[in-house]
Amino acid sequence: MISKRKRNWILALLFLGWSLGNLDRYIMNFAVLYITQDLHLSASATGMLLSSFFAGYAIMQLPAGWLADRFGPRRVLLAAVVVWSIFTVLTGAAWSLASMLVIRFFFGIGEGGFQPACGKTITLLYPKDAQARAMSIVLSSSGLMSLIIPIASIAMLTTIGWRMMFVIMGVAGAIVAVLYWYFIRTPERNEEDTEISIAASREQGVFRSLLKTPLVWSLFVASYSLYAVNWGLATWLPTYLVKVRGMDLISLGWIQTIPAIAMLLGMLLSGYILDKLPKGTERIVGSICCVCIGILLYLMYSATSVTIFVTYQTIVVLVLSLLLLLLPAIMMKRLPSSVMGTAGGLVNTGGQLAGFITPMAIGFIVDAFNGSFDAAFWMLIGFAVLGMLAILSMNFSKGALLNQTTKESLTA
Repeated sequence: MISKRKRNWILALLFLGWSLGNLDRYIMNFAVLYITQDLHLSASATGMLLSSFFAGYAIMQLPAGWLADRFGPRRVLLAAVVVWSIFTVLTGAAWSLASMLVIRFFFGIGEGGFQPACGKTITLLYPKDAQARAMSIVLSSSGLMSLIIPIASIAMLTTIGWRMMFVIMGVAGAIVAVLYWYFIRTPERNEEDTEISIAASREQGVFRSLLKTPLVWSLFVASYSLYAVNWGLATWLPTYLVKVRGMDLISLGWIQTIPAIAMLLGMLLSGYILDKLPKGTERIVGSICCVCIGILLYLMYSATSVTIFVTYQTIVVLVLSLLLLLLPAIMMKRLPSSVMGTAGGLVNTGGQLAGFITPMAIGFIVDAFNGSFDAAFWMLIGFAVLGMLAILSMNFSKGALLNQTTKESLTA
């Protein structure tokens, strides 16, 4: 049994690690403005560059989740930080589009192990009625980094350059890896789930049941749809605001702190809201939020000024923060902790496939429409609708059936 103090210390380390991961990931969306100039990239090539990370990230989700269930999350967390730090440094040494694509792919492989292992760690450390709040603290690092990155990235890009910037972040990753090796320890099972052993995830019957569970596939489609919106906006908005809306880099850095503050607050508040949300109301809340996002995306791209555009963007980020935390909260409440690593890896694969496909698709769309982003915004609106349908289709009784199947496989 781990003390509350040590449990919260591990949560702080998870927050630190995920902050660094988000820093490495989000800062590329600003660095690409310089990288495209140095490597002479078209919009299509830029989309491929932004997507290459997510190809590796998506591929690693399910194996990482299984490894976290099989060998414990500590080893997976440590390996993830070490590998992504190495390839962060190598990003600064890239000399061509081909080399950058390969490096960013393996960077994604490294970072892809973190989120499933992080979710697994939280389910082992915290009771179910506190897991969403714990996860919201870790995920709020994306909001914090979104607040810091617009200003910090422009400062570093205009002083030390993008190559040295990635080298420094890689060194920071090595320091985090040492902290993980020394401090992170996890129990073998969740305190409120002692009847379901970690060994359950090794049972072939339970794994088959997981793949046959409709709730898991609804979560997969919802994850794909919502992360398509998230990464479509995150990867291309800096380029859009500079090239289409005519913003300069300094103004871009400052104005993007507004939606970043909304993301940070949204992540922190969402965990508390979701832990208090009456069981069974997730579908209603999630589907309404998806409809709101679709409407707001339309208002964004038709906005007549940058101020109005960023206002709608801020509301989108706030609502999207709730949705992106809703999915892992449903998994934690509806699925047994013994298969959380594998289930989380499967669902996260959907989200990261969206991260791979969407930026690349937007690049090709922009080239096809001679620099116009209108069709890209309509594509994101379509994903918001798909997300609504996926959430409405969630069958929570099937999640309970999986839980029962897991227990029966252990007593058989």
